[in-house]
Amino acid sequence: MIAHLKGVLTAAGIDHAVIDVAGVGYLVGASSRTLSSLGPVGTAAMLHTEMLVAEDFIRLVGFASADERDWFRLLTGVQGVGARVALAILSVLSPEELAAAVSRQDKAMVARANGVGPKLAERIVRELKDRVGVIALGVGGTVPVVSGGISGDAVSALANLGFRPAEAASAVKAAEDELGPGANLDALVRLALRKAAR
Repeated sequence: MIAHLKGVLTAAGIDHAVIDVAGVGYLVGASSRTLSSLGPVGTAAMLHTEMLVAEDFIRLVGFASADERDWFRLLTGVQGVGARVALAILSVLSPEELAAAVSRQDKAMVARANGVGPKLAERIVRELKDRVGVIALGVGGTVPVVSGGISGDAVSALANLGFRPAEAASAVKAAEDELGPGANLDALVRLALRKAAR
């Protein structure tokens, strides 16, 4: 499994880039949003990646951020959404915009992407609704975030114990901030529980 590539951008096309890592050129599919975040050819580049493996191909897909990669995984988990459609959605919507669309069940926003009709857009927002958490940021608003990875599992654990999604997400975020990025799930859930109970 290749988690990320760090090297020199040697070529870029409409839907792909080539990253040279120690003399090996990796062809990476990507959204137009990710491609536009890369510098000019010849400059250093880093992409988070997802490896797609099928009977007849192995393909790397690259992302400007881990959030974008997490959304790609969520999107391709929806029936009828393949890599091409997921990248089309991520080309027109940032992870934050996509989280907001799913939270509000705004299928029209998702349907702006090429290849996404009203029925598919409705399925996407409906199936992903429970996968999006909301973290309160003090007074004056909220920022939706993807509940993915260990933090997503921790939010889910607290939700299963009866905490509202916003409370669970807020407690997990506070626990993550205190423990740092290397925290395991058990430690994260224990500290988040203590913070949520205050």
